[in-house]
Amino acid sequence: IERDRAMDSYSSPDIYIPEQWSEAANSIAYNSMPPITVICGPKNCGKTTFSRYLVNLLLTKWKKVAYFDIDVGQPEFTPPGLISLTNLHQVTPDLTSQFKKTPKRSLFFGDVSPKRDPSAYLKYICSIYDYYQKEYCTFDKGQNSSRSQTPLVVNTSGWVKGVGYEVLVDTLKYICPTHIVKIGIPGKGYANKNLPAGEFWLDGEDDDGTSKLIEIKSARHDSNRPAPVPKDAGRLRDFRIMDYFRQCFPSDSDISTVKELAHSLTSLCPYQVPIASIKIQHVHREVPSSEIFYSLNASIVGFAVESDEPENLPWCLGLGIYHSLLVYNILERGTAWPFGIVRGIDTVKGMLYVITPVPYDSLKKVNLLLQGYIQIPTHLIKVKGCISPYMSENVLTRELGEGTTSTEELGEGTTSTEELGQGRREKRKRKKRGEKRVVTE
Repeated sequence: IERDRAMDSYSSPDIYIPEQWSEAANSIAYNSMPPITVICGPKNCGKTTFSRYLVNLLLTKWKKVAYFDIDVGQPEFTPPGLISLTNLHQVTPDLTSQFKKTPKRSLFFGDVSPKRDPSAYLKYICSIYDYYQKEYCTFDKGQNSSRSQTPLVVNTSGWVKGVGYEVLVDTLKYICPTHIVKIGIPGKGYANKNLPAGEFWLDGEDDDGTSKLIEIKSARHDSNRPAPVPKDAGRLRDFRIMDYFRQCFPSDSDISTVKELAHSLTSLCPYQVPIASIKIQHVHREVPSSEIFYSLNASIVGFAVESDEPENLPWCLGLGIYHSLLVYNILERGTAWPFGIVRGIDTVKGMLYVITPVPYDSLKKVNLLLQGYIQIPTHLIKVKGCISPYMSENVLTRELGEGTTSTEELGEGTTSTEELGQGRREKRKRKKRGEKRVVTE
């Protein structure tokens, strides 16, 4: 009864938690040892809602809960494109709201889906889980195994078919959770979308009893009713990104609409970053050297520090492995995630112009830009009655280390989104006509 009363005050009035869910969460939360739980299932089955409900219940017993979010498309506490591990200390009554938290460790995956590079995605998952074991687990020499000291909740993506199924199985085998919650959508129309019945991850292997399977039904679907309209994932991602760049301005700024945000970004002074001082890493793809600036301009990038000695980087919060490089995303405690927009490139002066809420003290440590496939919301590219900075011929610059601002006309060799678009269109036309570009000395 006390458990039910405790959760009454932690449940959102807009969310119905079925008895089956409550029983499943109770069986996990009131275990004698801190559980490691993986929640899996197809898209729009309620994985995130159950995860947050379980976190709230765990926080009634434990001082903190570690939340491992591997859903790069719709993460809970960060902008899209990140894999993160976050410490949670307080119960969240409203299960429907999304809110920002500074991750304990995060990785810039650089895409909103793992489909483009599943092997790298799995490496990143394993890397952050290794960090969790190092920081939150103790090794029992007698049992020759590690034991969690902090409950872990793992929220997975809805990619459960084809290669996605194999990635999920490999993830479960690597993490070896104490509990696996499998959410299925009832109804014949969803049979081919659900995960296989039973302990699917064993794949014919003998059950060693490491993980307990809990199977529950989605609370949002009923076989006698039509399925609800799925969430517009792309639109939610856009709002998350716009909310992130809203942090470029003071919290008391009078910015309440997308149009106001777009207008405000046009007048924001970007950082001026010397191209010679940084490296550029294209995530999940190779870009010809002649196309690097075309690709980089008007794109969202991650800020990172390249180092062979990560122990010397006390502010690093993320680890990635690319081409045998250790890449750490930097982030001072209590600040924004390390994202930015490249709003212009001056190849003559050798400068990049970057918009970001990351403070100068953190940004000056950056020596690597990571470019993936995260797109700038179209709402910020062009707004009626407003010339977006990515289309402008003028640039407001703030020299790093100078602390001064000035307005400069883009010089010869400077590229803008509009110019790049025209160049690409001309290139496509020439290709269609079978023409080659003639370069004269």
